[in-house]
Amino acid sequence: MEKIVIVGGGAGGLELATYLGNKLGKKKKAEVLLIDRNATHLWKPLLHEVATGSLDDGTDAVSYRAHATNHYFHFQQGTLTGVNREKKEIVLEPLLDENGEVLVAERHIAYDKLILAIGSKSNDFGTKGVAEHCIFLDSSEQAKHFQKRMLELFLRFSHSQDKDVKIAIVGGGATGIELSAELYNAASHLNEYGFGKLNRASLKVALVEAGPRLIPALTEKVSASALSELRKAGVDVYLNTMITEAVEDGLITKDGEKIEADLMVWAAGVKAPDFIKEFGFETNRLNQIEITDLMQTTVDKDVFVIGDCAALIQNGKPIPPRAQAAHQMATQCGKNIVALLEGKEMKPFKFNDKGSLLSFSHFGTVGNLMGNLVKGDMFIEGKIARLAYLSLYRMHQVALHGWLKTGLILLVGQINRFLRPSMKLH
Repeated sequence: MEKIVIVGGGAGGLELATYLGNKLGKKKKAEVLLIDRNATHLWKPLLHEVATGSLDDGTDAVSYRAHATNHYFHFQQGTLTGVNREKKEIVLEPLLDENGEVLVAERHIAYDKLILAIGSKSNDFGTKGVAEHCIFLDSSEQAKHFQKRMLELFLRFSHSQDKDVKIAIVGGGATGIELSAELYNAASHLNEYGFGKLNRASLKVALVEAGPRLIPALTEKVSASALSELRKAGVDVYLNTMITEAVEDGLITKDGEKIEADLMVWAAGVKAPDFIKEFGFETNRLNQIEITDLMQTTVDKDVFVIGDCAALIQNGKPIPPRAQAAHQMATQCGKNIVALLEGKEMKPFKFNDKGSLLSFSHFGTVGNLMGNLVKGDMFIEGKIARLAYLSLYRMHQVALHGWLKTGLILLVGQINRFLRPSMKLH
């Protein structure tokens, strides 16, 4: 029986494992194995909401083991450390408990087809002090660490109120923008739970962008609207401001000025993990693996790559490291692998940019949609944009659970709005 191994359970990897499990695993046409370093999955674009407590990851996270059982694939928890293409096997490092004791020894796992969906991590560009003093938002654990630090700052404020709460975020992309706005939403809710009277004067959020405008990958109209929404929310936006160093109590700019902060987040760019360069594939400067339009690596047709760690140029532009690209790649990769096993022709992947949307919490949503009904970009904002933004996550849920279960999840979510606090407070 053909053994298909998928490494990485992010947006693309988990959708692919679900599809192949339902298509091949259920009928015993192939053994499908998903590997991820974590025990649960959370859609990465939601991490800014976990960081502020607006979302409880314990409620929204998907258990890999339970999901695997329901969709006819297998799951192993572990971290990839090696790929041996000659032996057609991967190596997982030992799994340790919190005390450093070995729970599971090093494993060597054979494969017939390997799909790498490892995702990306924050790129600090080697900036001095960032690793020591800034928090990244690459995982639920990091998001929960940010929330813990944030609540500590708000608790201190609630008892003294003689010191403003200062939070700085580096990076004017989607993560930085959405987190900035969400912080003011979190503060307004926390006021209801006895954390003092935080307002725009006492909560100071700084968003720092090295370029001349926010989200440069999108249109100037979207960028200008994003800037306007943030400033209305109370965010201090610094454009054309490069950070050269992070220190314990703030950020140092190229001009030598200091942006004071009690808590700092680095969201200025992404790259594939550094260890990818050790596997013998062709990679680019962001450590992404070069692939063909069939999503196979340029050096081995039995290894496929999807999502943020894949490098593919189409129409003169690289495929962006976004959730919608991972979703589309997972869909086409799944169909190609099924076709390959059935002796049929694989079809090339073509990215269909459906646009980008940015959520400003209760302040609003803006973005552009690449519509088939209109030429060029279609700019939307307000309630329609909010619905479109939420639909991106619902598409991911449908890919994992189907329409019926997604509908039930929506119903439970509405019920929880009455049963649970509006914020996670622990």
